[in-house]
Amino acid sequence: MTTPWRSSQAAGFTGPEGVTQNKAMFEPAPEPRTETEPLTYEQPLNERMRGFMRLEFLWQQLSYHAGQPNAWSSRSAVACLLEILAITSRGDARGDVLKELERHMTQLRDYQNRPGVDSARLRAVLSALMRRREELNAAGANFLQRLRESEFLNAIKHRSAIPGGTCEFDLPDFCHWLNLDADAREADLASWLATIRPLCESVSELLWITRENARPREETATGGVYQIAFERDRPVQLLRISIAGASKLYPEVSGSHHRCSLRFLRWNSVHSRPVQATEDVTFVLATCY
Repeated sequence: MTTPWRSSQAAGFTGPEGVTQNKAMFEPAPEPRTETEPLTYEQPLNERMRGFMRLEFLWQQLSYHAGQPNAWSSRSAVACLLEILAITSRGDARGDVLKELERHMTQLRDYQNRPGVDSARLRAVLSALMRRREELNAAGANFLQRLRESEFLNAIKHRSAIPGGTCEFDLPDFCHWLNLDADAREADLASWLATIRPLCESVSELLWITRENARPREETATGGVYQIAFERDRPVQLLRISIAGASKLYPEVSGSHHRCSLRFLRWNSVHSRPVQATEDVTFVLATCY
């Protein structure tokens, strides 16, 4: 495991304040990126990581839309909330998060007495993980039951399975709620967010640590193809592939947690199929454990 808790100059560790996964919850939409900025693509390599990344994806959307005063954003926020409830209804999401918190805390404690480690930074990260664990334990195993039993949310959920099924004539109570003052809608959304926050923010914290523990390295895909074989005794959680935005290339990843194949495709337009790159492609690969 590569530790980010050595001195910040040596490790390039930015801290939570500098990482996109730990941004303030209600923030304006990001500025359009320039073509010179690299694009980073992520590929989870196990089912648990796939679930965590889907939750993070939905939580970011929900957090953004919940802070907007217009009814269309409120509608989008409810849709994201229902998708989060659907994901967490499969398996034991809370138990999986608690196990991952424990795993990371155990690994981090091993670094406490090692030379060159930034002890203050390490203690801060450990303290954050312990706080997340306490919040999840305090929430209890049935912390989402209140949302699952909500007649209002269940009616929207059932109609959402039908294309266009949440029109005003299908759900007049939903239409009425969407036409309430923004303050009233935001209060309801804040209450729902408070219920799922312990889980979703724990997931965001775990993914942030997973990403930060990687050691990026520059690689070359010969003829647009690159093969990766992983060490069997060190399970890989996530791959991060960064490539220049101006290249008009993107990676397609196939494989498993034992080996993966990358091939770079060239984007043409929405009207034509992408084609595989035939030239050598330079990219940055980060393997996250």
